[in-house]
Amino acid sequence: MTTRVAAIDCGTNSIRLLVADLPDPAAGPESPLTDLSRRMEIVRLGQDVDRTGRLAPEAIERTRVALVDYAAEFEKLGAERVRMCATSATRDAENADEFRAMVERTLGVAPEVVSGDEEARLSFTGAVRGLPADAKAPFLVVDIGGGSTEFVVGTREGGVRAAVSMDIGCVRMTERHLHGDPPSVAEIAAAQADIAVAVDRALTVVPGREAATLVGLAGSVTTVVAIAQGLRAYDPARIHHARVSYDAVAEVTADLLGKTREQRLAIPVMHPGRADVIGAGALVLKVIMERAGMPSVVASEHDILDGIAWSLAPSAG
Repeated sequence: MTTRVAAIDCGTNSIRLLVADLPDPAAGPESPLTDLSRRMEIVRLGQDVDRTGRLAPEAIERTRVALVDYAAEFEKLGAERVRMCATSATRDAENADEFRAMVERTLGVAPEVVSGDEEARLSFTGAVRGLPADAKAPFLVVDIGGGSTEFVVGTREGGVRAAVSMDIGCVRMTERHLHGDPPSVAEIAAAQADIAVAVDRALTVVPGREAATLVGLAGSVTTVVAIAQGLRAYDPARIHHARVSYDAVAEVTADLLGKTREQRLAIPVMHPGRADVIGAGALVLKVIMERAGMPSVVASEHDILDGIAWSLAPSAG
């Protein structure tokens, strides 16, 4: 018997909803979930958190408006279980209690401000279930968010071996370093050095250099992959599990960092809410590939959002 669930992932830059039917446990561990609704809005909840330490009132209001629509959607579809996970921005903010109270009023459930470790494990579950059978393990899964990037190493059979979260998301790196339009050579160099230090630290915790396959998650990765493929419109079916070389990632990164925001907005696959931070996100991916020695990355459209949904299976408690 299937279970209908609603998963909400509230990150630093975007908020997303997945309403899905989980398969009967008797169908086996590789059975996919069935999407009923996937939605994403850019709410920039983490606006200025790195500088002020607080969630901005207007950012909380943008998130509330999105959640009102999400609640109507999953109620209409009859979701039996609901889980909302909030990530990097709400871990860092002094006024996180204000945000949690708003969510509980709006959804009727409290958000779980998950640890970096739990965020990484949910991302790994969402990404690895459904990978092509020929994808070689162990996997290094990287989830490049707005405020942080999660690094997880593991296998299908054994699960997560090690995980760590680092504060090098695309919004955080943009606000910290990339102020020009386009950013200057010095700004890019400073961002790259900052990212490299964090990546090297992460790779001392997780054995990413021993992984056989790099799997990249979230909008920065999927946008870079869509650009590398030359897509004329954002097509999740063509992006999901596409493999792109390091050389292609480096070329796209250099191009994005050399463009103005208006020029990035003109790229056919670019979400308007991502145009001002995509250069930093691409740079994070590029540096990870360099420091981990990865010749290519496999993009996944399935990530922490799918992991949250899977966590609602009756067998998962």
